[in-house]
Amino acid sequence: QVQLVESGGGLVQAGGSLRLSCAASGRTFSSRTMGWFRQAPGKEREFVAAISWSGDTTSYADSVKGRFTISRDNAKNTVYLQMNSLKPEDTAVYYCAAGRQFSILLVTIIPLCENWGQGTQVTVSS
Repeated sequence: QVQLVESGGGLVQAGGSLRLSCAASGRTFSSRTMGWFRQAPGKEREFVAAISWSGDTTSYADSVKGRFTISRDNAKNTVYLQMNSLKPEDTAVYYCAAGRQFSILLVTIIPLCENWGQGTQVTVSS
């Protein structure tokens, strides 16, 4: 198990940027794929981005490609989500997720996620 704590959310105008961080506890971070999901009011939780153990492989939802960048720092047990050119439709609670230890599968779907953070609110005003 790994505990995840997100930070960096807030209120930003359309076109602005935010960087989310997710700090993980324990010694297993570097052997878990990591990802970000989001959930808007009245909608289901959806995949945003995922990254491999080493960070050399990433995956993005079509809706954020070219605007969002996922990265990780295994020395700091932290995964990041840089969000640029934000749109009002990006408004949601953003959740960090960790895959099962030693699984190489990118966490692009909820069943592959073993642990979740508590979420951080991102609000984009028009």
